[in-house]
Amino acid sequence: MTFNFDEGIDRHHSDSVKWRKYGEAVLPMWVADTDYRVPECITQALQRRVAHGVFGYGAHPTGLEEATLSWCERRYGWKVAPQWLVFMPGVVSSLNLCVRAFTQADELSIAPTPIYPPFRRAAALADRQQLLAPLTLVDNRWVIDLNALEGHLTGRERLLMLCNPQNPGGTVYRREELLAQLAFAREHDLIVCSDEIHCDLLLEPGARHTPFATLNEEAAQRSITLMSPSKSFNIAGLGASVAIIPNPELRKRFSKAMAGIVPHVDVLALTAAEAAWRDGEPWLAAQCDYLRRNRDRLCDSVNALPGLRVAPPQATYLAWVDASGLGVENPARFFNAAGLGFSPGGDFGEPQFVRINFGCTAATLEEAINRLTRAVNTRSA
Repeated sequence: MTFNFDEGIDRHHSDSVKWRKYGEAVLPMWVADTDYRVPECITQALQRRVAHGVFGYGAHPTGLEEATLSWCERRYGWKVAPQWLVFMPGVVSSLNLCVRAFTQADELSIAPTPIYPPFRRAAALADRQQLLAPLTLVDNRWVIDLNALEGHLTGRERLLMLCNPQNPGGTVYRREELLAQLAFAREHDLIVCSDEIHCDLLLEPGARHTPFATLNEEAAQRSITLMSPSKSFNIAGLGASVAIIPNPELRKRFSKAMAGIVPHVDVLALTAAEAAWRDGEPWLAAQCDYLRRNRDRLCDSVNALPGLRVAPPQATYLAWVDASGLGVENPARFFNAAGLGFSPGGDFGEPQFVRINFGCTAATLEEAINRLTRAVNTRSA
């Protein structure tokens, strides 16, 4: 079975947030969606559902439930019980719900920095304080340094928000690192929200994703795991995700916080998610191979340029590039002037970085590398 990830699909005049942000002179390589056509199993499932012609309220998604349980067991050896599942219209809503459900007005959450912006916005929108634990570069991997919080903890922390694989750094946490995070949560009696949306986009040979909740029974009972096929299968616009919550009390609190506010997942999103997790594995494996080649090409090129450096991400299709050596005040603006639309590092907490989305065709990536090289070399001349 072959898949064509080199297919160039014009998204300029579609409903794409990614491609409508800039004019046609700028290559958009920012928000985390890819430029690849989804696998046929998803398109065909949607076509069958649309042909039915009736789109009333959907019942409990038993098909997606079965696909989720099967996916978790065969991919991670995780036997998930059906009652643990809470289906959601997106992981971002779940991040916000976790802050509201598991902290009070005078309590704090802990999150890594740099981090995917909704982690920090979730606290701000709930009018809560948040303590930030820095990521440090260790052996070319961005890892969270919870020890740096010593002396800053107030005793009012209630929620530890983790991201694995890490966004924007691309780290796949090892079991011993996750156990250290669990020990920290135990010591400070924290509930753990683990965003694992990128867990199937593994690029590093030998890397293996370990869901936080699978560490042991204690980890399961104090955690909420957030998963979705949206990033892996490029269906973010169809909004379907799941919160996996083994602890019935935590599940009750989470469900209470969403009642009357968070809508049910729409029927087409349920259809697409089920098809992805039921039949999409061959396409996903081929996509990861393609992304790995893109990653290697981009990282080799970036690290050959003066003033830039990047630790190759172990997962995701996002490269976290340190541009502090360029000597420009605003790297994202500098690259934008060169026709490159990167995510500003300041949105993640590090203004001298940019995040580059390499989930594109090899031809688009080559054009981006050419523009990047010209911009940096002109600056250095």
